[in-house]
Amino acid sequence: MQDISLHLLDIAENSVNAGATRVDIRIVEDAPGDRLCVEIRDNGKGMDSATMRKALDPFYTSKPGKRIGLGIPLLAQAAREGGGKLVIDSDPEEGTCIVATFMLSHPDRKPMGDVDGTVRMLQITHPEIEFTYEFMRQEE
Repeated sequence: MQDISLHLLDIAENSVNAGATRVDIRIVEDAPGDRLCVEIRDNGKGMDSATMRKALDPFYTSKPGKRIGLGIPLLAQAAREGGGKLVIDSDPEEGTCIVATFMLSHPDRKPMGDVDGTVRMLQITHPEIEFTYEFMRQEE
């Protein structure tokens, strides 16, 4: 994927497919800490610990008829390439929170892309889902 907004789109679609009625997207740009934090939180069906581990495997998917599930593994790879990491926190029937961190100054960090447009598109294509988006910039 070419930019972070496309990763957000993919993960948010996973949330919709997992039965979420609410998806919260939060981005924090921390210039003093040289860190970009992208968080996607939902109230979908969630995952147990075994499924969370499998979710990082590109050859695992819970979607019927699909043979691979690249969304989370590709975001994890993008985070690593950008000097960061990906963390999944999930509980069955409670929902999932995925947090990807990047170094702001890392030369291999993907550009943000059109996050506003991505969130608007999600809201239009899934009017039954409550999407929230928050962007915070921490300056020196």
